[in-house]
Amino acid sequence: MKLMAVTNGCQEINELMKSIIQIHPYVDFIQIREKQRSAGELCQLGKRLINEGVPKEKLLMNDRMDVALLLQLQQLHLPGNGLPLEQVNESYPHLNAGISIHNLEEALRAEKQGAAYMLYGHCFPTDSKKGKEPISLSSIRDIKRSVSIPLFVIGGIDEDRIEQVASYGADGAAVMSAIFASSNPADAAKRLKERCAHVKNQSH
Repeated sequence: MKLMAVTNGCQEINELMKSIIQIHPYVDFIQIREKQRSAGELCQLGKRLINEGVPKEKLLMNDRMDVALLLQLQQLHLPGNGLPLEQVNESYPHLNAGISIHNLEEALRAEKQGAAYMLYGHCFPTDSKKGKEPISLSSIRDIKRSVSIPLFVIGGIDEDRIEQVASYGADGAAVMSAIFASSNPADAAKRLKERCAHVKNQSH
C-alpha cells in the first residue's frame, strides 16, 4: 500500500517547505497541490525542495505541467478538468501522468489513455468537500476489477481508515489533512506509512 501526501494549500510557503522536507522519508509521493500559488512560487518551492534533498521522483505537480517540465520532474497529476491526458502522454512520453477520476467510466477512459495511476474519492466526509456525498467504498473494488493501473483513494483518510480502504483493494492512500493539518507532520506521516506497510488486502 503506497502513501501519497497531498498539500492542502493552507500553509505559508516556508512552513510548507519545512513540512515536506520532514515528511519525505515516510511517503512514496508528495503531490504539490497549491492552486492559489503562481508558477513562479511553485518553481521556487520545487527548486528549494530538490536542493534540500527531497527526491525528484517523489514530487508530482498538480495541474502545472509547465512547472513540472521546468523542474524536470518525472510525474504530473492532472485534475479531472485539467489538460487532456492523451495529448500530454503523446507530447511528453517521459512524464508519468496520473489523473483524478470520479466513476468507473472515467477509470476505464484513464486506463485507455495511458494514465500512470488514478486518484479516486472522496472516501469519507471531509472539510474540503463539505456537503458532498462520499463515494461508496465498494465502488473501489468495482474499479479495481475493471482496471489494472494503480488506484489511489483520497478524502478524509487517516491512520484508522487505511485498513478499511486497503480491504477494498486500493493500491494507495492519498492523505491531505491528516498530514498537513497535523501539529507534527513527520510523526503523522510515519504512523500512516507504518499502517500502510502492515495492511493486508482482504476482501469484505
